[in-house]
Amino acid sequence: MSTVSQSANRPEQPPPATAPGPHTAVTPAPDPDPAGDRHRLTALQGLAALSLDAMASVAYGPESIVLVLATAGAYGLGFTLPVTLAIAALLTVLVASYRQVIAAFPNGGGSYAVAKTHLGRRSALVAAASLVLDYVLNVAVSVTAGVAALTSAFPGLYGDRLWICLAVLVLVTAINLRGIADSARVFLLPTAVFVASILAMIVVGLCRDAPASTVTAAGHASVLTHNATSVGALLLLKAFASGCSALTGVEAVANAVPSFRAPATRRAQRTEVALGALLGAMLIGLSLLIGRFHLQPVEGVTVLAQLADAALGHNWAFYVVQFATVVLLALAANTSFGGLPVLMGLLARDNYLPHVFGLKADRQVHRHGVLALAAVAAVLLIFSGGDVNTLVPLFAIGVFVGFTLCQAGMVRHWYRERSARWFGKALLNGFGAVLTAAAAVVVTATKFTEGAWLIAIALPLLVLTFEAVHRAYARIGDRLGLGRVPEPPRRARSLVVVPVSHLSRLTGEALGAAVSLGDEVIAVTVTYGTPEDRPATEALRRDWELWNPGVDLLELPSATRSLGRPIAAYVADLTARRPEARITVLIPEAEPAHLWQRVLQNQRGAVLAHAVRRDTDAVICRLRFRLASG
Repeated sequence: MSTVSQSANRPEQPPPATAPGPHTAVTPAPDPDPAGDRHRLTALQGLAALSLDAMASVAYGPESIVLVLATAGAYGLGFTLPVTLAIAALLTVLVASYRQVIAAFPNGGGSYAVAKTHLGRRSALVAAASLVLDYVLNVAVSVTAGVAALTSAFPGLYGDRLWICLAVLVLVTAINLRGIADSARVFLLPTAVFVASILAMIVVGLCRDAPASTVTAAGHASVLTHNATSVGALLLLKAFASGCSALTGVEAVANAVPSFRAPATRRAQRTEVALGALLGAMLIGLSLLIGRFHLQPVEGVTVLAQLADAALGHNWAFYVVQFATVVLLALAANTSFGGLPVLMGLLARDNYLPHVFGLKADRQVHRHGVLALAAVAAVLLIFSGGDVNTLVPLFAIGVFVGFTLCQAGMVRHWYRERSARWFGKALLNGFGAVLTAAAAVVVTATKFTEGAWLIAIALPLLVLTFEAVHRAYARIGDRLGLGRVPEPPRRARSLVVVPVSHLSRLTGEALGAAVSLGDEVIAVTVTYGTPEDRPATEALRRDWELWNPGVDLLELPSATRSLGRPIAAYVADLTARRPEARITVLIPEAEPAHLWQRVLQNQRGAVLAHAVRRDTDAVICRLRFRLASG
């Protein structure tokens, strides 16, 4: 009928994280809950849940390349395929690298785990901070880009774009709170439709000798620069860096390895390879179509829309591609919801974030991480007003920092391990580190005045925040004596203080629990000297004497209407007079049968608990008396 719950003033301390050593074979710990495996991902579900960011990038990656090269005229557009092939080569390097990261670090964490083991604590925090920023920005950019595509088709919705963005964010968050496996099932169909429509468009387009239609671009001004006859290395590098925005999301699978079903490592590796193959095929195929149809970028129409028009014609197939793009762009935020909460859980386990982010719900979801990501993304959406152009300059910078640290860490990993063909693997990762570092510098430099300076400030601030949290946990651990053998427990005389305000079954339950817990029990009540309060005080005194429960009732007069301070002051004085006693304050509370009835309560228990916790070191017990419905 009643339960007693005790709250101690100490933080939860999860087991410390362990990182694999350079000469140690890593074997994932067996899942203690095999039944929970149904809430984890298969390889196909992983592709739907963790690849939406990368898949959706084909909608703006090729366009980023074309827009940069268009400044060199038609001659510059001829370099679209070579630049895309360079990006595809980098994609191959990244996929091969992250496939090895998955095997070496099966507990997830990606760049953070690699940097932590091989590059040191500070580098690991930089990698983690860069991933956190990229994941948060990915949510905001994906949602705003999807809504922008929607409002382009239906201009009447443009004025409500912020509310539409927030509604999409709420929808994606709600789906992910049900678990990553459920979100994968929901997003499997949109992903399949998008990939199939893009691949079909590429195949049909490559079979055509001329565009099937140019209706989409008709009447729109070209952004092509005329009379340009040369392309400089800096322009090619800028086009390469801009096109590398298509590589965001490649690391998500390595960050979320624990979200896969057993054998998690093998399934995650398959997902990573499938993601790289599909993304590479789509990027190269779209680049070939751009050259085949001699496409010129125009204002107000995306490159992907022009390609769909030219390859499929202005018919129902064209609208299928556009609708699938809108849906996938809006849902690409799901990649962040799959990867960031796992990363936050690892940071929490290492004491760099509050431990609450390391907790999992019944469906194997880091609920607090999901809600925190949604809250920060909502702030960004409100800040930008739902305008994608405000957020794009901030995007894809942090991910290159993570790429570079991960590649550099894997070079050291191979050097330490010295396994078969280690030199070739290290050379591959080293080459990838150079390319991603160059891309990071170029992207930051070219977008600095457009808002990238915010990332340059936010990244070190986030690292400093991680370190501040770590220092706070270190101080708490030192005060608690974590890692040291405590003194043997000794029994002290137990004294229980029970605040009461009237006689009821709740009072009887509270005193019954108190005499069961303590050697000595004291009931206390706060009295007020005002004329309107005297009758209630005298009635309680008279009824207590008639009841005679064997426990004295101590009256604590209060000159003000305060409830918590007189009791806290009495407990503090009792502690000073009885230092040998273990003092417990037992606070009885009625728990209504229905949730809505809680608004009818006077919250006396919460007020008392807060005052006692703030002013004393007494143990607090809150006894809940459940009221039966009806």
